[in-house]
Amino acid sequence: MGKALTIAVLGAGSWGTALAAQMARNGHAVTLWGRDREQIEGMRQTRSNARYLPGIQLPAELNYSDDLQAVVERSDLVLVAVPSHAFPELLASIAPHVGRAQGVAWATKGFELGSGRLLHEVAAAVLPASMPLAVVTGPSFAKEVAIGLPTAVTVHSDDAGFARLVAESLHGSSFRAYTGNDMLGAELGGAMKNVLAVATGIADGMQLGLNARAGLITRGLHEMLRLNAALGGRTETLMGLAGLGDLVLTCTGDLSRNRRLGLALGRGESLEQAVREIGQAVESIQTVDEVMRLGEREGLELPISGLVQRVLHQEITPQEGLRLLLGREQKPEYPPGWFAS
Repeated sequence: MGKALTIAVLGAGSWGTALAAQMARNGHAVTLWGRDREQIEGMRQTRSNARYLPGIQLPAELNYSDDLQAVVERSDLVLVAVPSHAFPELLASIAPHVGRAQGVAWATKGFELGSGRLLHEVAAAVLPASMPLAVVTGPSFAKEVAIGLPTAVTVHSDDAGFARLVAESLHGSSFRAYTGNDMLGAELGGAMKNVLAVATGIADGMQLGLNARAGLITRGLHEMLRLNAALGGRTETLMGLAGLGDLVLTCTGDLSRNRRLGLALGRGESLEQAVREIGQAVESIQTVDEVMRLGEREGLELPISGLVQRVLHQEITPQEGLRLLLGREQKPEYPPGWFAS
């Protein structure tokens, strides 16, 4: 590990807490910020996040605060880990206070609601123009990171030095952090996999079998690849941790909130009941609209994502969605020359 850093992790949900714990275990001076003063005080007293990571003891070295300005102003590195709907507002709040930081990174996955902008586009528009930016993404459940199980992620940035700085702050004996420079592709994979996890969850909730699950994952990856290519991302990004890795984990692991939403819908539960039982933000509900908006803008047909959107909008039932998907015409798996383009 390089020089110890003073790090602000913004967002005291499960993912922010897990990443803060990982960085603190690596010897950095980490402060976890949350807007709920009562929650933060409870975490300080118990060294645990009873709401989001119950039963997991957090490192004694981890600090806690509800003072956003103070935490950001004294930090060398700022890592944002709030839901995507809160991302633009939080970045606007910290923009005047990040002057000392060597850069701002985020582990948030999704789009800006209503515009379809990826989060690096939002950050570039809000933060100082000279501020290095990075996204942390990949197949990683917060609970497993918090208890120290082996995990691999990737950090993408246009600034190679900043990507290494963020990766080194996370990298440890059971946590591998790779680097890359395709922020668009990395963010698209991290956002779109949530939509496809709903589809596989629905299929599993309907007990359609492992063949159906594998088919949906594979064809879902194809949708990701086509949209990524249209937007200018690189294919290899989505064949790595940011795409295929995250997709497989989210579509098959029951710690995924998006998969659990699909499971509940496949079993016949209502959307409202399923979200209430999950008890945390389920990114796919908003993300699916932005995926389809981008697909339509690029003139792409995204059949799995499109049917997930109709199910989540309660226009059709999961059973009707399955019938429509299976009723599509026969075609080549890949159009001639697609990978050569």
